[in-house]
Amino acid sequence: MQQNIIEKLNSETPQMRLNALKNIIVSERANGKMPEFNAQDANNHIHTVYSFSPYSPTLAAYKAYKAGLMTMGIMDHDTLSGANEFISACNIIGTASTVGIETRAHFKKGYGKINNPDQNEYIYIAAHGIPHQNIAAFNAYMASFRHKRNIRNVKMTEKINKKFSRWGITLNFENDIYNISKAAEGGTITERHLLFALAKKIIEEFKSGEKIIDFISNTLNIEISQKVKDYITDGKNPNLTYDILGVLKSDTSFFYIDADEESPSIQQFVGFAKSMGAVTAYPYLGDIAQSVTGDKKAQKFEDGFLEPLLKDLKEAGIDAIAFMPTRNTEKQLIRLMDKCKEYQFFQISGEDINSPRQKFECPMLQNPLYSHLIQSTWALIGHEKAATKDVSSGMFTQKTIRNYPDLKERIEVFAAIGKG
Repeated sequence: MQQNIIEKLNSETPQMRLNALKNIIVSERANGKMPEFNAQDANNHIHTVYSFSPYSPTLAAYKAYKAGLMTMGIMDHDTLSGANEFISACNIIGTASTVGIETRAHFKKGYGKINNPDQNEYIYIAAHGIPHQNIAAFNAYMASFRHKRNIRNVKMTEKINKKFSRWGITLNFENDIYNISKAAEGGTITERHLLFALAKKIIEEFKSGEKIIDFISNTLNIEISQKVKDYITDGKNPNLTYDILGVLKSDTSFFYIDADEESPSIQQFVGFAKSMGAVTAYPYLGDIAQSVTGDKKAQKFEDGFLEPLLKDLKEAGIDAIAFMPTRNTEKQLIRLMDKCKEYQFFQISGEDINSPRQKFECPMLQNPLYSHLIQSTWALIGHEKAATKDVSSGMFTQKTIRNYPDLKERIEVFAAIGKG
């Protein structure tokens, strides 16, 4: 992709980005530069600059389009401030879209570490298919949690400074972290922002790849794979800061402070999301042998207590289980999908995009084992369409469940609405 296109689609304001997209699409189509679409591909979990990502909502939509996706979904942490721009970009391109939000919630059931690598008894939870008329209200609900999160972000910045000041490295929260985020426009500041700022300081201080590796490996005692070492020593690497961020995030214990007031309880979030007409989903992580994104060390998560966890999630009112076929083994996912059928969970797929090295497409969806996730994506789109017209017509309302009690039939009905 040409650098000037990226710069235009990542420019200062949403309107500038959308205007640039219109011009680019008109020009490309006039010159016959249409991507080859893949009907067996989808991604409902694309992060943008409004949480953490190299991509504005407009650029994210364009990248997904150029990758051949017919459908795409935004999924930012604690914010929907980029949602309307993403919808507009998809309308310009002519692709289907879904709108979602991801947050962390209290889930104190005694499981310990569940799907959150950083903290026990807290889970990542998502709301998919948010009706468009409720985007602003949902975003307003999350504003107080974003504010409380920033109080903890400042404390974590202080903790980083306490550790790194001995090497002449300090972070100023306002200048180095807040200003690289979209917090002023309703975006979220995440742990990745803190580590991105720290990675930039490490590059400034040590400059050469060899010295950076020596500092991280021998001084900080953080393991670096040979592949990432090769990235760091590549003098022309445009993704160096992201690569160092990935290494630092593999173990956040040196700065992480447990979340508390910045997170709703599972009951609070599910209740509110359902009142907004959203589909609530639990993102499955699963025991990890090797992290796809390189920022998680091998460790165990929910596989050892999957069945009781699913029962508790069902009781909490969760509608769906979201998972990423590239992140887990076939054996793990067959077991998960069987349990989803048993407990009547809707299944949603999406690749967690927040780094320039990640691909928007998911080749694993070509596997017949996961082909039903394409139908599910269209059903999710159908839900969002129907609920945008009338929240009571969503996929998991009492009225709809009365009319279509069988989940498989309901998916077929809403997939037809989505494709229509």
